[in-house]
Amino acid sequence: MDNPADLRYTASHEWLRDNGDGTVTVGITFHAQDALGELVYVDLPQPGRQVSAGEACVVVESTKAASDVYAPVDGEVLEVNAALADAPQTVNESPFAEGWLFRLRPSQPGQAAGLLSAADYSAGPGAA
Repeated sequence: MDNPADLRYTASHEWLRDNGDGTVTVGITFHAQDALGELVYVDLPQPGRQVSAGEACVVVESTKAASDVYAPVDGEVLEVNAALADAPQTVNESPFAEGWLFRLRPSQPGQAAGLLSAADYSAGPGAA
């Protein structure tokens, strides 16, 4: 699966979408969910939580292993994808759309510009 060009990426396989309203949506890449295997549980952060870039703030568990998901930028968690509590496999089925993890209000505008482009991610950490 191609990595959408409108997203920014981290070396630890998170993606970030600018929602155009001062918020961003965060999820894990196709590469990450593929490496993990079928997800059976997702532990999401509480809305209102302040996170720092690189901080573990989500745990995803699969039939293979549990893995941390890291905040790609500093900010406040505004909303989580509550549907994942009953259907964690949505992350596997639609990692760039319905399988999003949380929405965040970044505390440092422009911080996302330091993340990887789709081309850089695909050539580096996201290389198959």
